[in-house]
Amino acid sequence: MTRQHFIVNATLAGIGAMVSSLEALAISESKKIKVAIIGCGSVSTQYLPHLTASPQVEVVSVCDIIYQRAINRAAEYKIANHYDHIDKQLAGAPFDLLVNLTDMQEHGRLNKIALTKGKNVWSEKPMANTYKEGRELLDLAIQKKLKFWGAPAVVNSPQFAFMSKAIQDGKLGKVSSAHAHYGHEGPGWSAFFYEKGGGSLPDLGVYNIATLTGLLGPAKSLIAMTNIITPERKVDNKGLIKVEAEDNAMIIMEHAGGTLSHIQCGFNYFDPYGHGGKGQEKPSISIWGTKGNISLVGYDWAPAGVDMATHDEPATKRHLPDPGNYRWQEGATVVADALLNNMEPLINPEHALHVLDIMEAARASSTTGQKISLNSTFNWPIVGSQ
Repeated sequence: MTRQHFIVNATLAGIGAMVSSLEALAISESKKIKVAIIGCGSVSTQYLPHLTASPQVEVVSVCDIIYQRAINRAAEYKIANHYDHIDKQLAGAPFDLLVNLTDMQEHGRLNKIALTKGKNVWSEKPMANTYKEGRELLDLAIQKKLKFWGAPAVVNSPQFAFMSKAIQDGKLGKVSSAHAHYGHEGPGWSAFFYEKGGGSLPDLGVYNIATLTGLLGPAKSLIAMTNIITPERKVDNKGLIKVEAEDNAMIIMEHAGGTLSHIQCGFNYFDPYGHGGKGQEKPSISIWGTKGNISLVGYDWAPAGVDMATHDEPATKRHLPDPGNYRWQEGATVVADALLNNMEPLINPEHALHVLDIMEAARASSTTGQKISLNSTFNWPIVGSQ
């Protein structure tokens, strides 16, 4: 081959490679995960702005048994299709991922319908109403080669990663104890929070349980107390109702190595920062070890920094005061990206199942007065050493 032929061939090869790369890029940019949302209440107003802004997501339909809500959301976010029943949604515009934002009591039933029909599912918390139901749903998803994830997405925050790495790197020494709390005066827009299958544990405690088990490892056992402080509530959709689910809860968990953690949550907490927690500058999660301590400032779903003090640096120092791109409602967007790129996100369905197991065991412990052993587990650490 002459030098001239070599240059021509190399140039053509380069052009071909560039064209191929541009075609691959165009395909990548044009391909999107088609998302269907069921449940058009208050939570959808948080999810939809995030999902519709994602370049990798196309929201193709919304559904709600209160049909006008679906119509309103479709108009507001320029979504082509709206339905009043999950069967119509499944038979309608094709989609890849169902995002379940309905009342928590409906999660297990609707998730099963979607999985049975061959749809991947992102479910708001909890992913089911019992651990047994959740286990069966995840097994069904695995059998059908589908993906099934459950909120919350707290493990995605940079603050969680910083705390996890500090623990794994031994900066706190041997971790002995931890505390987490989250509460407010209780939602007023719907009765389902206070009805059987609702409660402060699956609405509030779920965040701290996910964070502490994510940082300290699966719980081996627990003991808990739950009760009802406010026996009647006035809510927008049903007026005055009787409270059936716990609105006050405390759990002590034992993790590997003997670490003990304590979680408290409830719907009877006056908080000057309100339900949104905006502006909270005090820690809601603290972990102590033999060589240091670390605290999450703000809430795990809305972190505002990490305070840490160690033997080597005893003056408390604040790290990562900005959550960056992390948002509590990003879970569905993250898993859509994982589906698109055939990746595994940090959010793990086995972890969500373990959290569900803990909540169910806490209620059993409160009822019986006994310490409850746990058999569920998940791969840990979620974020490892540097």
